[in-house]
Amino acid sequence: MKLVIVESPSKAPTLKKYLGSDYEVEACNGHIRDLSTSYKNGLKGLGVYVEEDFKPLYVIASEKKEIVKKLKDIASKSEEVILATDPDREGEAIAWHLAQVLDLDVETTKRLEFHEITRDSIGEAIKNPRTINMNLVQSQETRRILDRFIGFGLSNIVKKELRSESAGRVQSPTLKLICDREIERNNFVPEDYFSINVELKDENLKTPVILDYKGTKLDHIKDKEFAEEVFSKIDDFLVVTNIEVKEKNIKSKEPYTTSTLQQDAFNKFKMKPSETQFIAQQLYEGIETKEGLVGLITYMRTDSTKLSNSFINRAKNFIIENYGENYFVGEKHLKNITNAQQAHEAIRPTSNHRTPESLKSVLNEKQYKLYKMIYTRAQGSLMADQIVEVHTITLTCNDVNFKLEDSKVLFDGFTKIDKDKKQKYTLSDINIGDKLEIKQKTLEQEQTKAPERYSEAKVVKLMEEKGIGRPSTYASTINTLISHRYVDSKKGILKPTEIGLLTNKFLTGNFEHITDVEFTAEMERKLDDIEDGIAKRSDTIKEFYDSFEDEKNSFLKQPKLVVEKPAPVTTGEKCPQCGSDLVERRSKYGKFVACSNYPECKYIKTEKKEIEYVGRKCPDCGSDLVYRNSKKGKFIACSGFPKCRHIESINEEAK
Repeated sequence: MKLVIVESPSKAPTLKKYLGSDYEVEACNGHIRDLSTSYKNGLKGLGVYVEEDFKPLYVIASEKKEIVKKLKDIASKSEEVILATDPDREGEAIAWHLAQVLDLDVETTKRLEFHEITRDSIGEAIKNPRTINMNLVQSQETRRILDRFIGFGLSNIVKKELRSESAGRVQSPTLKLICDREIERNNFVPEDYFSINVELKDENLKTPVILDYKGTKLDHIKDKEFAEEVFSKIDDFLVVTNIEVKEKNIKSKEPYTTSTLQQDAFNKFKMKPSETQFIAQQLYEGIETKEGLVGLITYMRTDSTKLSNSFINRAKNFIIENYGENYFVGEKHLKNITNAQQAHEAIRPTSNHRTPESLKSVLNEKQYKLYKMIYTRAQGSLMADQIVEVHTITLTCNDVNFKLEDSKVLFDGFTKIDKDKKQKYTLSDINIGDKLEIKQKTLEQEQTKAPERYSEAKVVKLMEEKGIGRPSTYASTINTLISHRYVDSKKGILKPTEIGLLTNKFLTGNFEHITDVEFTAEMERKLDDIEDGIAKRSDTIKEFYDSFEDEKNSFLKQPKLVVEKPAPVTTGEKCPQCGSDLVERRSKYGKFVACSNYPECKYIKTEKKEIEYVGRKCPDCGSDLVYRNSKKGKFIACSGFPKCRHIESINEEAK
């Protein structure tokens, strides 16, 4: 029996199905080790021996000890151990940690790399295994050490100075982007302007756009008298004075990357990036279909727009067979994305024949929407341009000109694949000299508006454009900012909180490199250089460490910017022990109420919650069963705890 280790438990059954009875598939549930937080032997809580070329000390996470024990037991009975963790930096590091813990030879242990969970892909990977890529491992280790330096060094400072939660190599420059937009909004001075609008009586026609008056453009008219003069010239009809017809080619978009998928899912369906990633993970790891468990899409963490030759060839046959030879053109010019891992693939379906419609019965609504987006975008990227005939009509009334535009599809091209896209052409019966009756006209005074706050999708786009973070960190970075109360997200729109603005101001004033977007992007490029074997791990860490230590020591001697610590919010109650005000505090476990005189008074208010009884007796001891809550959710337990430790899941109760 051979043991294959994957990261996710939900992926294991699909692999087991394809590999057969000669293989056992187990999951390690992500990282099994991390840097130590010990303060012994000069570690200072960093988990790194700074004076020994930044040698790391790894420890097995407490919650992973049982998993590691199980894997060791199975590995000892297996004729071979094969590592099949995810095909990225983190996955490579997890494979290396597994090799270390399980005493596997790094130079000979087989490492499977696959970007889709299908029979062909798994079969190809098992036939052509590679070994652990130590450049990738070194790159990930460098990233983790840099993050630890900032996390421990800077987070302690912001906690002490501001009562803030943390600072981070990626989260802090991302917070700055959001705060800079809020500052821009606050500094915005609105200006008055006048707008003129007309509505045509024919409801089938679009609303005309006002262009000019006697050669003067009429966008945002600031002079009231001039606006009234133009408005007075508009009678009851607009006359068609010119018709311009042009043919235009509309190209299909490239297949999805992590970033563009998250942006599109938000813009179309208001799915937050974290939700999009969660659903994409389900589609990647396997959905129960009529064929059994099947991985429907390729790996969902990628910044590449490249498609494999095998997919292109299969898509070619599918497109020609279903739509005709003139619909297929092949892969178009790839966009050059900063730091993109172009050896990887874009997000695409694993099969051309698994159309969204054929899977509708086995996917929930959100899975279907996301799969359809991925399917049509990947297939469409290989298809011919849509050709349209654009009709631009000029409408005139007493020297006031308007524009009416519409287009007629001459060849549907890549839009053929999306049956929901239908286009109606409305200008076919209009000729020069025709009079179009006006239903109503309005002259309105308006004000210019401040730039909008960023949506979660827009922040993802900015992170990609500016080279902050990686596909795997976009959604998690935003979630960290939200969970640390640095930003609020309402319907996916991000607004920095008071403590978020204060933290950003403090960091920007005292640790400008940490919040500097270009500095962070440069660090990402250096991590890529380590991955490519161009740069050395120790040189990169030392350069950053020396710079960061200088900045930190400079702050400790004399801060460049002193920010007043925000006062805690009082509850209106007095401490029953010392009489001081009770205030709201926060910890990693959530909000609580405590004495403002801490640490002299350590009073914490506790609220007794009513016990919610299940209505059944414990099968072990006969005591009442009650509902409890944990980080993982609600569960059933014996009221006799700790003497009786009987527990049940809510799902078990439902059975």
